[in-house]
Amino acid sequence: MTSVLQVEGGHPLTGTIAVRGAKNFVPKAMVASLLADEPSELRNVPLIRDVEVVSDLLGLHGVEIDFDQDRGVMRLDPTNVKSARRADIDALGGASRIPILFCGPLLHQIGEAFIPELGGCNIGGRPIDFHLDILRRFGATVDKRPDGIHITSPASGLKGTFVELPFPSVGATEQTLLTAVRADGITILQGAAVEPEIMDLINVLQKMGAIISVDTDRTIRIEGVPHLIGYRHTSLPDRIEAASWAAAALATHGDIYVHGAHQPDMTTFLNTFRKVGGAFDIDSEGIRFYHPGGELHSIALETAVHPGFMTDWQQPLVVALTQAKGLSIVHETVYENRFGFTRALRQMGANIQVYKECLGSTPCRFGQRNFYHSAVISGPAPLHAADITVPDLRGGFSHLIAALAASGTSRVSGIDVISRGYEHFLTKLQGLDARVEYLDHQPV
Repeated sequence: MTSVLQVEGGHPLTGTIAVRGAKNFVPKAMVASLLADEPSELRNVPLIRDVEVVSDLLGLHGVEIDFDQDRGVMRLDPTNVKSARRADIDALGGASRIPILFCGPLLHQIGEAFIPELGGCNIGGRPIDFHLDILRRFGATVDKRPDGIHITSPASGLKGTFVELPFPSVGATEQTLLTAVRADGITILQGAAVEPEIMDLINVLQKMGAIISVDTDRTIRIEGVPHLIGYRHTSLPDRIEAASWAAAALATHGDIYVHGAHQPDMTTFLNTFRKVGGAFDIDSEGIRFYHPGGELHSIALETAVHPGFMTDWQQPLVVALTQAKGLSIVHETVYENRFGFTRALRQMGANIQVYKECLGSTPCRFGQRNFYHSAVISGPAPLHAADITVPDLRGGFSHLIAALAASGTSRVSGIDVISRGYEHFLTKLQGLDARVEYLDHQPV
């Protein structure tokens, strides 16, 4: 069964919503609590599905969690960490890719870890073998079996190592950090991702007693320590959710104030938003995003790792670009399968073609690999209602934006996927005067 949302489009979104902690940081900070010998406290925690999954996984491993959902404050006590039943881990593993990041902390705390089949959005390769290779470099033994992957630490513990990433992968950087901080000796990580969420994870680890330095050439140096203490930390706000609401304001000719939106983490998005023709006002509490009237402008855009234009900003903005005058070109360089969501947009009247060639200023790693990773959007193209199915988290929110901008009434199936990363999104939509309502659950 899948949830269906009925959306009456063609009405501007107006009002105020709030964003809390970043989906791409909070679950990782929760995992980091495993490294300590005492409780931690994490604030500004959103009520999203990924947080629930990690809470359940931590609970299976003996971590006691007290979550005040109204205040967004979570207390995590790892003092009774233990091995979890493999069947229980497997039951949760399909809902998230987070279990792979449990490995380093669990190897330090109990000497072993288990990884089931991993889930997550189908937007491109996130090879687990690369994570396993990193763990091997620290001295872990990796045993692939029919029921999953069993990983053990040597009796002498994990040792510092050298890791060079061929691409600044966020997940691989997180894996290295969470494993290196308690490994014996020094770890050098070259080619690291330096996204704001990575830097906030480093902030958390430093509060716990880790010794980490970051150079300007994407090199991170970690001096391992034998023990870490608990932390008290407030998460940075979710810049992806903030940008998603900004794109929704632009596509629907709306006016949305996003309480909690943080300018320094969104500089590249804000520049692009302005080039397209959107307007924004910034104050100390958040950012107001609005359509100022007149035509939107076509642009050429390439996604990139930080500080470039974030791949998770691309999909919501593409919906707004369907309403821009002229030809917009978008070159996706981070995930090779991110344009699958455009099929539904074409069904709704958008004029979008996807290409295997690199339609950007520089060739990328997908250029010769037969992936449709570039798009040309011709506009403005009036959107009309349709029955569509959510493909993944960011693509799903983009479909929702399209339905809100289209004329007529759409039915959006699989809408529950959006709850993985957008807290109370239906309540927020209703607060913005969106005309939406849940229908009865429908057969898949």
